[in-house]
Amino acid sequence: MPAHAIGILGTGSEVPDEETTNTELAERFGVTTEWIERKTRILSRRRMPDGQTPSALARRAAGRALERAGVPADRIDYVIVATTTGDTPLPPVSCLVQAGLGAHRAACFDLNIGCSGFVHGLAVAHALLSARPRAHALVVGAEAWSRFTDPQDRSTAVLLADGAGAAVLGPVPEPYGVLGSDLIGHGDKADLLVVEAGGSALPASHRTVDARQHYLRMNGRGVTEFVLAQVPPSVKELLGRTGVQPQDVAHFVPHQANGVLLDRLARDMGLAGARLHTTLEHFGNSGAASLPVTLDSAARAGELHDGDLVLLSGFGGGMAVGNSLLRWYEGGPR
Repeated sequence: MPAHAIGILGTGSEVPDEETTNTELAERFGVTTEWIERKTRILSRRRMPDGQTPSALARRAAGRALERAGVPADRIDYVIVATTTGDTPLPPVSCLVQAGLGAHRAACFDLNIGCSGFVHGLAVAHALLSARPRAHALVVGAEAWSRFTDPQDRSTAVLLADGAGAAVLGPVPEPYGVLGSDLIGHGDKADLLVVEAGGSALPASHRTVDARQHYLRMNGRGVTEFVLAQVPPSVKELLGRTGVQPQDVAHFVPHQANGVLLDRLARDMGLAGARLHTTLEHFGNSGAASLPVTLDSAARAGELHDGDLVLLSGFGGGMAVGNSLLRWYEGGPR
């Protein structure tokens, strides 16, 4: 039997049908649609209707990933969901996904590390599967940020959205699969992205609701400075460790934070030969879901080719950064 690495076997995604357009937001905040597009590159963002949940989005995305991978749910050994906006404090979203899919043999857990959560989930799955080379993992990013976005806060309302993206990981032949990851936390910058209430420090009360403390608060300038200062060195470290030159990276799939920021980030990292993949124009910034949604969009469009080097980069709340480099695998026996 040939040696096997661990790689992505299939991807899937799900976004709500309901849209919030720039026209709606421009009227609300007294700006023009052109101003919003120029500042963010976003044209519209998706929002869950009442009654829909992130776990429902996650199940649909995961089901599509399993179908594309050709892996039945009962062969999944780990279900890992990255989310900061789960259905409820308990149970974990991963358990709801497991039950909905029928992945009854799988261990389940959630990761709460903001917008870098999907990459952290990939790194955890890679480590687990490296010890069990015939096992499979399902990694999902799922968010419902519209439920935590203050409709009066322009800085977050023009960006944030809902969605879910998923990937199935399992054995692939050498030299394909995950080549390496670089994860780092910056807790000293934790106050840049905060939801103050709803936890044990400030449980929900009339006072916290009236004070609007259950909404996300973001220091936009601080976040931008953090990303530009921390992501390029992390990527450089990862590429150096894996022996890959920046010009050899074919695809850059980042967290869909802000289109202007992503353009500058790609330039700063010297990824001259890489295609920058974005979906934020029509889906907005869906936190931990935005990267896997974008990865799935590229995969379904046939833009990722066998053997291509793909760089995934997540960054945000925590603050935290997660990068993963992989050689794309187009198929074969699972």
